[in-house]
Amino acid sequence: MAKPIVAIVGRPNVGKSTLFNKLVGSRVSIVEDTPGVTRDRIYGTSEWRNRPFTLIDTGGIEPFSDDVILSQMRRQAQLAIDRADVIVLVTDIRTGVVATDVEVAQMLQKSGKPVVLCVNKCDSVGAVPDEFYEFYNLGLGDPVAVSSVHGHGTGDLLDAVFEHIAETDDEEDDEDRIKVAVIGKPNVGKSSLINKISGEERSIVSDIAGTTRDAIDTVIENKHGSFLFIDTAGLRRRSKVYEKIEHYSVLRAQMAVERADVCVIMIDAAEGFTEQDSKVAGLAHESGKASIIVVNKWDLVEKDGKTMDTYRKDLMRDFSFMSYAPILFISAKTGQRIDRLFELIKFVQSQNSMRISTGMLNDVLADAVARVQPPSDKGKRLKIFYMTQPSTCPPTFVCFVNKADLFHFSYQRFLENRIREVFGLEGTPVRFIVRERESNK
Repeated sequence: MAKPIVAIVGRPNVGKSTLFNKLVGSRVSIVEDTPGVTRDRIYGTSEWRNRPFTLIDTGGIEPFSDDVILSQMRRQAQLAIDRADVIVLVTDIRTGVVATDVEVAQMLQKSGKPVVLCVNKCDSVGAVPDEFYEFYNLGLGDPVAVSSVHGHGTGDLLDAVFEHIAETDDEEDDEDRIKVAVIGKPNVGKSSLINKISGEERSIVSDIAGTTRDAIDTVIENKHGSFLFIDTAGLRRRSKVYEKIEHYSVLRAQMAVERADVCVIMIDAAEGFTEQDSKVAGLAHESGKASIIVVNKWDLVEKDGKTMDTYRKDLMRDFSFMSYAPILFISAKTGQRIDRLFELIKFVQSQNSMRISTGMLNDVLADAVARVQPPSDKGKRLKIFYMTQPSTCPPTFVCFVNKADLFHFSYQRFLENRIREVFGLEGTPVRFIVRERESNK
């Protein structure tokens, strides 16, 4: 049985994301004094009474707004409400009860879900102010005074939440899930892909570039296995990051790459390769992640018998620094080759975590040295005594040599190619660490 789900809802700028971050114990949601900063549902995991639960932060609800983004935020909040076991309605004691609070409370009452009323920004210690009692008028029972900034009252809030959650010993086992970060420039179809494979409107999809600001987690379980997809805000050039909020999104995307086992680097087939695509891919490469280059919107490209081969050759040249990454052409809109994407994700993750025995490595090393003699300088020749693999993700090889400065990059590349020829390691970067030691001779 899955962990209980608790949704945090309310109108914009009442402190939902601050409360979410306090409860999950890290800065997962972007916090900024600008209404509408949180647009999508953000998931996190927390624990109370020795029981883990899933927490959902939502964009602020504006019940009657015609704005395209605000109306989709309202739909996302409704999806969170539909999925939740318990709903926390966050209000602001500084503004008191406003009309939007009443409208949101009525919407929640119609849902039939248990609702806990949180009165936020009660920052002073001691008796609650007289304004606190005004919130009884919302008809949601006893409100709980909370300071999400300082953490006051969060224990009482969680106690109230867990009064509505039945005891169970079953816990969700997610140890075997493959974590997949979907990264790319804005508006290449990252959210559309996740919506397609999850079968629901999981992320806001809009033709407005940069609609997704946070990294969002989606659990997908299908015939291929269990996956955790992390949809990220599109990565822009730093010169284009005008707002602090956008700056946070770039950092969040970098954090998503760090969390992931596999990075799906998505580019727009109609637009083709850009310098920014190279920088996005560089995040995954430098982090040592298994990677797949996914060309989306392939259904929009006019094709003949050679189009795909030509496009693939061009991409291999453009992504020459990560020639190990397989290239897949898909359409998130039609679902074309989505099954193949799952197969590749599992494959490159296994390659990234491959461990090779020291004996097999040194057999390859001996063969490579016999084929191409190591470089020399001023009569001193490089000697590679032996090689071993201390770690995976990415596969990392330590070479013990007589003089490290003789181990030129070109010879490292030659050894890497020989290792790949023998063991595969497709879809993953490899690392070499050179250790110098004196010969016994």
